[in-house]
Order: sequence, then structure tokens, then C-alpha cells
Amino acid sequence: MIAITGASGHLGKATLEFLVTQTSPETLVALVRDPEKVTDLSAKGIQVRKGDYDDSATLVSSLAGVDKLVLISGSTIGEERIRQHTTVIEAAKEAGVKHVFYTSSPSPSANALFGAAIDHFHTENVLKESGLTYTIFRNNLYLDILPMVIGDAAQSGKLYYPAGDGKVSFVLRADIAEGLAKALTTDGHENQVYEIGAPTAWSFGDIAEALSHNGKPVAYIDIPNSAYEAELLKHLPAPIATLYAGMAEGMKQNDFNKPDITLEKLLGRTPVSLGEFLKNLA
Repeated sequence: MIAITGASGHLGKATLEFLVTQTSPETLVALVRDPEKVTDLSAKGIQVRKGDYDDSATLVSSLAGVDKLVLISGSTIGEERIRQHTTVIEAAKEAGVKHVFYTSSPSPSANALFGAAIDHFHTENVLKESGLTYTIFRNNLYLDILPMVIGDAAQSGKLYYPAGDGKVSFVLRADIAEGLAKALTTDGHENQVYEIGAPTAWSFGDIAEALSHNGKPVAYIDIPNSAYEAELLKHLPAPIATLYAGMAEGMKQNDFNKPDITLEKLLGRTPVSLGEFLKNLA
């Protein structure tokens, strides 16, 4: 039996959609805070159980009979996220789960520029020290976030971002979900750490060039990170602005420059590329 936390979210739900095509729906468990939000999943025959990252007792009960668990990283940041992830891992161990898949990020470390990578560093260590069999998907940045980052660059002809010449192995979220589903239903992934992204990495100069192919020429303009964060602070809470600014600095320092063929091998095809994705936006 396979269970997925955060099953009402984009990645969790997409993974279940792929799993339904590869295994019996009654062997799948969607763990969510509010079961009423995923009646579409229960309609497919998937078991829906309550699963709150802050409720250990309910998690242990809801994980009964589960062999493999996908721990989708939570939406909180910092110590709260690490605590929540630890609660899930401990509940999985208590419930007798055999194998935990965890969605991490590239370059996790205790002093990462991208704050989320610090959380992932600590969670990876908790998982490894738990004694549970693990598979860690270090998911690169989603292609899906590019429209937010690009803004009106295609119309204005100028793409402002503080990533320098750093490169990112951007990957489509749906491709990650399909790769997770494949790994969950095949053998040989025990105690593995996978870099999950495209086999190619792209700079923001490459992004500007790809946008130019859609019509108007686009120039990439590297701006100071401090100016970027100051602009973010006009619209976002300080912790979120700092997170995004740290992500941009991590890009500049090539923390996301992790081209890899693991996902390609899992999918049996090349993941969606930057050019394909941006062409479809036109």
C-alpha cells in the first residue's frame, strides 16, 4: 500500500493521478488535513485518510497497513517545517511503514543560501537516522514557477532577475510526479538520493533567448539581489521575500545547476525542456 502526504496539493495529487494508471486505486492512500477537499480522489477508489503534519496520533492511525510513504515537504518554513517532517517520519516508523520517499531540494546544507534547503538538509538527516528505508528526490526548481519570475518580459523585452550566469536544471512538476509514480512502483530505489531535474541546465540568459524565439527580442538584465529583495518586500511578508531572494542567490551560485539523467531514466523519455515549456506559454 502506498500513501502520499499533502495529497490535496499539486505534486501529491498529480503523483496519485499517475499511480492510478499503474496500480489498483484501493492500494493508494491520500493523506490530507481535510478529506472533503479531495472527493475527486475518493471517487476514483483511492482511500482518503486524515493526515495532519502536527497530529502524530492521527498520522500513526492513518498509516496503518502502509508499506511506502511519500512525504511531500510541507509549506511552512524553518524550525516548524523540520518539526512537522520529523513528526511524520516518527509516525511512519511507529506505524510500521517500510519505505519513505521524501521530496527534498538540490544542494541541501546547514548554511544554504536558499532557506528551504536548510530545512531539507535537517529532514534528510532525520530520515536517514530513523533506520527506515528511504528514497530522496532532490527536486529542482519547477518550470511551473517561471511565468511568475518572468512577468511581462516577453512583452517589455527585458527580463530582470539577480541570478547572474548561474544555471538551473528546471523541471516540470508533472514530470516529477510521473517519476515519483514510476519509482514507487518499481524496484531498486532503496536508500538512494536522486537529483531530479532536466539533463540540461539553463541560465537566465538562455531563458531570455528562448522567450525571444516567441516573437519580440528579450534581454536578460542581472540586477542586484538587494534591489530584488526590496521589491519583493513591497508585496510579500519579510520571511517569504527573504526566501525568494535566497533562492535567486542560490541560482547565481549554481546551487541548482544539477543536470542529471535520473528522471529521464525513470520516465523512459526526455523531460519537458525549457524551450518546449516557454513555447507553450506563447
